[in-house]
Amino acid sequence: MSISETDLIYREDDSIYHLGLQPEQVPDIVLTVGDPERVPAVSQYFDAVEEKVAHREFVAHIGRVGERSLMVISSGMGTDNVEILMTELDALVNIDRESRTVRANKRSLRIIRLGTSGSLQPEVPLDSILLSRVAIGVDTLMQFYPYATPPQFQAAAQQLKADLSLEFTPYVAEGSTELLKVFQSEFLTGCTLTCPGFYAPQGRQIRLAPQQDELLKKLIDFRFSEGVLTNLEMETAGYYALGQLLGYQMLSVNAILAHRPNRQFSSAPQQTVNFMIEQVLSKVGEL
Repeated sequence: MSISETDLIYREDDSIYHLGLQPEQVPDIVLTVGDPERVPAVSQYFDAVEEKVAHREFVAHIGRVGERSLMVISSGMGTDNVEILMTELDALVNIDRESRTVRANKRSLRIIRLGTSGSLQPEVPLDSILLSRVAIGVDTLMQFYPYATPPQFQAAAQQLKADLSLEFTPYVAEGSTELLKVFQSEFLTGCTLTCPGFYAPQGRQIRLAPQQDELLKKLIDFRFSEGVLTNLEMETAGYYALGQLLGYQMLSVNAILAHRPNRQFSSAPQQTVNFMIEQVLSKVGEL
């Protein structure tokens, strides 16, 4: 069935609506960052940058490391932007632009998020790097997709719903075991909480207090079959759930810039982010 022009929109130059990319520009390995300014911070370590594309908050540098073609692209913050990025990347590689139909032979992308995050536990120190083995989303994105939390995590989702007095059930998704194997000897691993905002949803208070009493303490004290919530941020669960629906390999790598229990923020955040980038790019040949 042909996809409607209002469901899948192309620009006048035939690039896809938000990302501004053409199908032939998308390699199998994609690195994502939230901040557009972090794109050149990643691509500076490429052996070659062959193309640069920028539209709205989506900035992409396409090039290679060794013999591997790859792209780094910014998503902006939050799972709403992640949905746009993932959907349009998939449309570029798996939808025939002329017929507007799904290709018979689908490509499976390997997507690695290079993000920043806050620690919830003493064993995840400031300026460490953590791989998200599992992610729990307390955003509502998966209320609109046919995603089912795996059976082994459904009790945890229900427990977190009750603990936080939510009116919807959080969703739980796992990262790629294949990608985890490539990086897990270098970094910590843990369970990441994905929040729909930076302030109250993560237990911060400026003028407006979170509606839930002692939200941060509840997150720190939460226990389930996988252990504890190790860190929190704004994108990982959305990436993982959409990746599973699309058949992609996904991994979120987190630079820990805040230690929430100790109320400490990194004194050298850019140094920690650069270390994460360098370490991930050093493994590109193994992907």
